[in-house]
Amino acid sequence: MKRAEFPFLGYGVGLRRPHYDYIVGARPAMDWFEIVSENFMVAGGPALKTLARVRENYPVVMHGVSLSIGSADPLNRAYLRDLGNLARRVNPAWISDHLCWTGVAGRNLHDLIPLPFTAAVAAHVADRIRTVQDVLGRRMAIENVSSYMSYAASSMAEWEFVATVADAADCAILLDINNIFVNAFNHRFDPHVYIDAIPSERIVQFHLAGHSDFGAYLLDSHDHPIRPEVWRLFAYAVGRFGEVSTLIEWDDRIPPFATLAAAADEARSRAHAALAYRARGSAAESPR
Repeated sequence: MKRAEFPFLGYGVGLRRPHYDYIVGARPAMDWFEIVSENFMVAGGPALKTLARVRENYPVVMHGVSLSIGSADPLNRAYLRDLGNLARRVNPAWISDHLCWTGVAGRNLHDLIPLPFTAAVAAHVADRIRTVQDVLGRRMAIENVSSYMSYAASSMAEWEFVATVADAADCAILLDINNIFVNAFNHRFDPHVYIDAIPSERIVQFHLAGHSDFGAYLLDSHDHPIRPEVWRLFAYAVGRFGEVSTLIEWDDRIPPFATLAAAADEARSRAHAALAYRARGSAAESPR
């Protein structure tokens, strides 16, 4: 794949229920919206009507939480059918989901559970991603997830696993900057090493979010403002990959829309500052 297959959308926010009426009525200045796919995989109703109104005025990306691409269960064909139907209705810029598993034996655990980082698991996941892409008729993006445990069976670093899967599946990567920072703290690695190891041509989107600090560990809670250290890592990523479509995630204790819009504007300003730094030739990448 080539990154040029995916349009640069700018700086967006998640489409969340508390903001539906405001977005439809006021049409605020926003580059794009990301939806949680499962919230709209229904036959009809007010949510789909709202989405249709939003789609008239903004680009939309579909972001799933239940594909369970790493599960040992067979792929859920009914889920893929409904996902494809929504994609035909919305015509999203792209579709993404998480590099994880969410259930087994037909039961959805409603959590993003990390995978063992082994060559066999990478091959298993890549094969399933290729099947999903064939069914949907489009290339998808996979997202790195936060984690609070590791597997004794893992034989490679997380960044090696992500790159291996994306290369074998020939898919795109949605790089969650906050998840990298959270995992770096929880598992004691340098987040810059992670970013340096990811193939630039596959990066089509960034996620930015707030996390909760519990002292011994960080939790990817999506209910706080983006922390300064994550903003700095974002600037480093922009220096490494260039300008990439960027999305502000805020899923709990959701603030007024203006707060999310301000965060998107800050992402734009910080990205442009990082690009200007790189253009001045001060370093190959923006500073740590």
